[in-house]
Amino acid sequence: MSGIREMSTGIGTGVREASGVEPFADALARHGLSLGRDRVHTLQVNTGYLCDLRCRHCHLEAGPDRGEVMSRETMEAVVSFARRFPFQVIDITGGAPELIPDLPFLIEGISSLAPRLMLRTNLSAMSGTGRESLLSLCVAHRIVLVASFPSTNPSQADAQRGAGVTETAIVVLKRLNAAGYGVEGTGLELDLVVNPVGAFLPVSQETAERKFRADLLRKWGIAFNRLHTFANVPLGRFRSWLLQTGNYERYMKTLVMGFNPAAVERLMCRTLLSVSWDGFLYDCDFNLAVGRPLGDRKVHVSEVHELPPPGAPIAVGEYCYACTAGSGFT
Repeated sequence: MSGIREMSTGIGTGVREASGVEPFADALARHGLSLGRDRVHTLQVNTGYLCDLRCRHCHLEAGPDRGEVMSRETMEAVVSFARRFPFQVIDITGGAPELIPDLPFLIEGISSLAPRLMLRTNLSAMSGTGRESLLSLCVAHRIVLVASFPSTNPSQADAQRGAGVTETAIVVLKRLNAAGYGVEGTGLELDLVVNPVGAFLPVSQETAERKFRADLLRKWGIAFNRLHTFANVPLGRFRSWLLQTGNYERYMKTLVMGFNPAAVERLMCRTLLSVSWDGFLYDCDFNLAVGRPLGDRKVHVSEVHELPPPGAPIAVGEYCYACTAGSGFT
């Protein structure tokens, strides 16, 4: 189908695909849909796989033992790349970006290059007095903080992220509120991202936001701006867990049954480019996870002089069903 390249989820994983699952490209064709690029306006920067946590749902298998981190030289190339093109959003992610030694250098370099600058955080990596300067930097540059917070039930959240992690996250959220984040009238935006703690789809975003807002305020006096619900993508550590527990086939069928044609038009991969910790470009963070570079050819940001044009193909695999289940990754 025009504008689509199907790929196997076995790339880089050494495991089979789910049996009986219709190829994602075929599902699009059956609904009369295509998945090509629109105008690129978002640059997602993956600063590396180093993380203080080892979350069960992580598609990148990030953790404390991962040594892939973005160097200052690569950061300079990313800043130069962002200077050449009119991005509307720059989204810094990981791993845990807070642990990358030269993160302040990257933030300073790109802070004036896009109207909206986002920093993803698992919250625990922002804990401790050593992170006060990072918080001050975020406030100074009006950076949008996007925090992972899977559940208002500590036992459920800790089951996904590790014992005691929720308690630490609550402390950090209170500190962010004290700095003005998530507080009405400050202009400092604090968003939450919720992933299910098991092999099932998230509840509706509206329902989840209403519950989280009430629970966080009632239990801990915490406020935030908005909440986003996303399905867990069957890659990396989450895929391994699904296979080990015998849930992979069932979960894939759940994703397929949840396919929402209306979500395809607004998928983030249409308008986003993802740059890896070593400076190479990908369609999205999930294609990065399986090692499928943009256009099937590794191109470094320092070598790019034009963005992919509208209609350029996007590589897909069966894990893309996670991006189109329910409200999808939009």
